[in-house]
Amino acid sequence: MYSHIMGLDEELWNVLEDGVGDLVLDEEGAVIDRKKHIVAEKKMYKKHDKIRGILVAALPHKQYLKMSDKSTTKAMFASLCSNYEGNKKVKEVKAIMLVHQYELFKMKEDENIETMHSRFPTLVYGLQILKKSYVAFDHVNKILRSLPAKWRPKVSAIEEAKDLNTLSVEDLISSLKCHEICLNEQEPVRKPKTIALKSKGKSSKALKPNESEDESHVGDSNEDPVVVVEEMAMLSNRLQYLARKKNKLLSRGSGYKGSRKEDQKGCFNNKKPRHFIVDCPDLQKEKSKEKPKKPTFKSNKFRRQIKQSLMAT
Repeated sequence: MYSHIMGLDEELWNVLEDGVGDLVLDEEGAVIDRKKHIVAEKKMYKKHDKIRGILVAALPHKQYLKMSDKSTTKAMFASLCSNYEGNKKVKEVKAIMLVHQYELFKMKEDENIETMHSRFPTLVYGLQILKKSYVAFDHVNKILRSLPAKWRPKVSAIEEAKDLNTLSVEDLISSLKCHEICLNEQEPVRKPKTIALKSKGKSSKALKPNESEDESHVGDSNEDPVVVVEEMAMLSNRLQYLARKKNKLLSRGSGYKGSRKEDQKGCFNNKKPRHFIVDCPDLQKEKSKEKPKKPTFKSNKFRRQIKQSLMAT
C-alpha cells in the first residue's frame, strides 16, 4: 500500500496518515460549504477524495462494511491497522513469539539449503514488520549455528576465512549450496535391503576375535541385487515343483487305496464284486419270480389290535 500510494503522489500518504487538518467533513466524507473554500483547501479536499477512493476500491466489500461509518481516510487507515496488525498488546505478543522462533531456528536433518533458506526469510520479514529486525551479522551467525553436525567443518572454515561482519546472507547461502553439492556426490548410494540366502559354500568362515557379527556380513550386503532376485526366483520355482509333486503322490495313494477297498467289497448273495446286494441281478430275478403272499388271518388280527391300542392311547 505504501509503495503504490507513494508512486502516485507523496502528499497522498501524508493525507492518509495526518488527515485533512482543520477541514470539516460530514458523516459521508463530503466537504461542507465547498464553494466558500480557497484554492489550497480545495486542493487538499481533492487529494483526500482521491486517497479515499483508492482505499474503497482496494478493500473487499465485507471489510468496507466494517469501516463504512468512517468519514476520513485517517480513520479508515487506523481501522485497517487495528484489524490486520492488532493493537499494541497484540503486536508485542506476536513479536515475542517470532523472536522465540528466531532463536530456536534449526535446519532439519532431511532438509537442504534451499528449503531452509525459504523458511528463514519469512521469519525475518515478520520481525521487520513488528520492528524487531536484526542486522545482517545476526542473520549470518544464526544460519551458521542452525546447521547440523555434519556441516561443522564447513562452518569452521567460513569463520576462519571470511569476515562475518561484512559477509552477506546471499554469499553465505551460495557457499553452503556449493558445499552441499560436493557432499551429495561423496555420499554412497543407498542400496535397498535384500533377503539373506544361505551360502553355497560347504564351510563358513569363523569370526575373528576382534570382528563382530555385523562386520562379517558387510560383504553379503554388497551383493548384486540382480543375482539375489534370480536366486529367489529359482527358490520359488523349486518350492512350486515340490508342492506339485507332493499333491500327485497324495492323489495316487488315495486312488490306489480306494480301488483296493472297492475291489474287496462284494455282494452278499453271489459274492461278486462291483455291486451291492440291493443291486444284485440274481436277487432281483428271484423276487420277480416269487408270487406276492396274501395276508394271513393272524396278520389282520394283529393290525386290528394295533389300531385299537392307538385309539385308546
